[in-house]
Amino acid sequence: MASNSISSSRSSGSSWTPKQNKLFEKALALYDKDTPDRWQNVAKAVGGKSAEEVKRHYEILVRGCQAHRVR
Repeated sequence: MASNSISSSRSSGSSWTPKQNKLFEKALALYDKDTPDRWQNVAKAVGGKSAEEVKRHYEILVRGCQAHRVR
């Protein structure tokens, strides 16, 4: 899945390193959907990404997971 998320994020216009992806995953676990300023906090934890970039990265990953789900 890691290579999938990296290639998906490249198509969105910003590349993500494996380290950034790992920090992103950890930050998502720490800052859930009910956290105020969630994307700003995730961006700060990742480093080098804006709140908009981390939100877009999340949305791309969610869409990718939904598309690969077996029903």
